[in-house]
Amino acid sequence: MQLSLPLLLLLLLLAALSPPATSHYSSSTSSPSSVSSSASEWRPARATYYAATNPRDEVGGACGYGDLVKSGYGMATVGLSETLFERGQICGACFELRCVDDLRWCIPGTSIILTATNFCAPNYGFDPDGGGHCNPPNKHFVLPIEAFGKIAIWKAGNMPVQYRRINCRREGSIRFTIDGGGIFISVLITNVAGSGDISAVKVKGSRTGWLPMGRNWGQNWHINADLKNQALSFEVTASDKSTVTAYNVAPRNWDYGQTFEGKQFETP
Repeated sequence: MQLSLPLLLLLLLLAALSPPATSHYSSSTSSPSSVSSSASEWRPARATYYAATNPRDEVGGACGYGDLVKSGYGMATVGLSETLFERGQICGACFELRCVDDLRWCIPGTSIILTATNFCAPNYGFDPDGGGHCNPPNKHFVLPIEAFGKIAIWKAGNMPVQYRRINCRREGSIRFTIDGGGIFISVLITNVAGSGDISAVKVKGSRTGWLPMGRNWGQNWHINADLKNQALSFEVTASDKSTVTAYNVAPRNWDYGQTFEGKQFETP
């Protein structure tokens, strides 16, 4: 059948105005997690470093990860200024940093990938431009000297850098470390791939439905519920709204202080 020119033009116009088709699916396991294109654009900031004079300085941080080496993050970590830290919601996110605008101190052609594990507190005794590096509205990164030395000479001090959010690449599964006592349960969630940071967590006992957990601090999540002698499943939602559901992560005889592994986010 041959269409007349006016009819053909009308069909083309209707096709252009029609909304794009979308597919919908549900998954009880995992969905791809990735950083948005806008967040992955290079942005200006500044960076300094610290040198740990005591081995205990390498442990802990405002995200609650504890021993960063045992948690799998090593020295590829970073503390964020208040403007970037988002009250701990950003914990676990990955950033790529590169040194810019200083040929004396920058190591050309280099960049480093870091995980947000700590908070650089503001110092309101100084102006943002006069020593208060982490004061709002500054976007500031504080690196271990081992990481800083991969992109700049350590003598550089307070360096201009560029940063962008990137997908986290992790080896192995998401880890769930259970702590607490009685009916108080705290779960530290680490080794999260994809966007890396978590916005919501639910837990399910073998005799309960799904129960929402609250953020205690960093990536420690808590709930008051009697879940002893029940196998535990977890539903983890990342900041990009992707969700992974890990069934029967902890067996019925789990105990406080133990770490279990569950399903990992898929990454593009």
